[in-house]
Amino acid sequence: MSDDSRLKRYTQIEKTQREEGSHPSTVAVHRRPAERGDDNRRAEHYARIERGRET
Repeated sequence: MSDDSRLKRYTQIEKTQREEGSHPSTVAVHRRPAERGDDNRRAEHYARIERGRET
């Protein structure tokens, strides 16, 4: 199967099924907002301290 025919098939599946054809738990995960926890801020602080900046 060529890459072009694969792309056409994936596009066809996406257009016909979308969320209606997906499992309910998959739909819920896709609708859930992205989590933006403190991990990112914590990494920023560690990087700042590692560079020698205290403030």
